Amino acid sequence: MRGSTSLLLALMAEATAEGCWAAIVGLPRCGVLAAAELGVAVHRLALVPRPGGDRSEVEKTIAALLDGFDLVAVATEVTHPAARTLSARARNRKSVLLPFAVQWPGADVELTATFGPWAGLSRGHGLLATRPTTVQATGRGAAARPQRTTFPLPGAAAPSPSRHRRPLTPVPAQPRNPKAV
Repeated sequence: MRGSTSLLLALMAEATAEGCWAAIVGLPRCGVLAAAELGVAVHRLALVPRPGGDRSEVEKTIAALLDGFDLVAVATEVTHPAARTLSARARNRKSVLLPFAVQWPGADVELTATFGPWAGLSRGHGLLATRPTTVQATGRGAAARPQRTTFPLPGAAAPSPSRHRRPLTPVPAQPRNPKAV
């Protein structure tokens, strides 16, 4: 995946809303607040902003995360042999390995995001609301035919309710002075 941290977080929002556990490795500028604002269930998200100093330590960290998480986004370089090993480990563990803004040999699908102009401003005032995002998917095998779609990001619609969350119910207002009732 290239071009959009918002797209990464939007994908993670969908996954965590369905009950999946997710991790982001090597993206120190990505924070919990940004993830929460885009709908990620942050209680199901692990952030590993700086996974280690040497490559072997980084690769061990990613391998350990693949053992316990459903979706692991990796934004740090690994060696080509390690990339193949980690991809095989993800397949074996039935995890999704999502390289973000790094070269990854043998990736099945590559997503590239490009943006249009912001919407929400009107004659010099207002709030930036959405931005049309075009995502192109290319890959190999069944994904060999390029696909393209455009949608607003971060999205004006409220996030869809999760089947794992209980709906909010209003609390009846209590009188301020119980003697007055």
